[in-house]
Amino acid sequence: MRTSLTERLGIDFPLFAFSHCRDVVAAVTNAGGFGVLGAVAYSPERLDQELSWIDAQVNGRPYGVDVLVPGKIDAGAADPGARLLDLVPERHRDFLAHLFRKYGLGLPGGPMEPGADEAGRRVTPEGATGLIDVALTHPIGLIASALGPPPPAMVDRARAAGVPVAALVGTVEHATRQVAAGADIIVAQGTEAGGHTGEVSTMVLVPQVVDAVAPVPVLAAGGIAEGRQVAAALALGAEGVWCGSVWLTTDEAETPPVVKRKMLAATSRDTVRSRSRTGKPARQLRSAWTEEWDGAPESPGPLGMPLQLLLAEAAMAQVGQAAESGNPGARELANYFVGQVVGQMNQVKPARQVVYEMIKGYGDAVERLRGITDA
Repeated sequence: MRTSLTERLGIDFPLFAFSHCRDVVAAVTNAGGFGVLGAVAYSPERLDQELSWIDAQVNGRPYGVDVLVPGKIDAGAADPGARLLDLVPERHRDFLAHLFRKYGLGLPGGPMEPGADEAGRRVTPEGATGLIDVALTHPIGLIASALGPPPPAMVDRARAAGVPVAALVGTVEHATRQVAAGADIIVAQGTEAGGHTGEVSTMVLVPQVVDAVAPVPVLAAGGIAEGRQVAAALALGAEGVWCGSVWLTTDEAETPPVVKRKMLAATSRDTVRSRSRTGKPARQLRSAWTEEWDGAPESPGPLGMPLQLLLAEAAMAQVGQAAESGNPGARELANYFVGQVVGQMNQVKPARQVVYEMIKGYGDAVERLRGITDA
């Protein structure tokens, strides 16, 4: 295949695979696509280790890094000198303790665990800077910004290093702002997608964004896990696709086993956009966690980012451990970010096989269309 991005980035197939798992990133890159490592879970030191490992695996093939740079965060957390743990209200701590008692998990360690404050800081502009600096010391082919326009320092440093900047958007207005801020590639992500996403569907959003930002290339994201969906995205004017959910049930994925099993059994109706994991609307598996935070009478409601993230991720680490130990209440609470395409994810496969099946499916779809046109 040849699109503007396959030529620019030196890849065989315009498939961009977002994953927090380095093994998935390396496998997709080595299969001819473009792996993108989500960096938010890592300290700068750990990110350097992960990228060094990928460098050794891909033998010069291109890959990228994604950092979370939200345009807006909780007002208190915007103060670089604030201690994030002190900003979590007592009623939210109490509600978390209530959930743990209700579902038989004992007492939560919650956000008081060592290192939690540092982890929360990674989703502030200042915290992301350290990750950006580390990423640009490696031979990456792209750096992506999610949740807000790329900071000027990120654009300047990437340009100096000759690295294109990608930005994820959920509306046309966001897309034009991202281009004005210096983004070289726009990822138009429909509401079907997993993680942070807006309310406009992929089929509607992609052509609108393509028209609004031309000639800046656009990647389509949301609801893409098969080759025929890749063909549809390119027909809408995209230069490639950005996929995240489909890798969560691969052999290489580090998805907790209990969550992976829930995904394999889920239908496309088993996801929900909820602020209960990060403080911003993010599509994830519907579970007791989302139901309690979003609908229980005693719920104080989710906090903003990064405070809800701070509260939720520490709790979910405990939930995951308890679920794997057989705790039924923990299994009810367990969830993770995933898109509506989860209804197609019903078999565990190697990431390389997923790539090859998508390429074949794309070819089959193009042949079918060609047959209709020739007729």
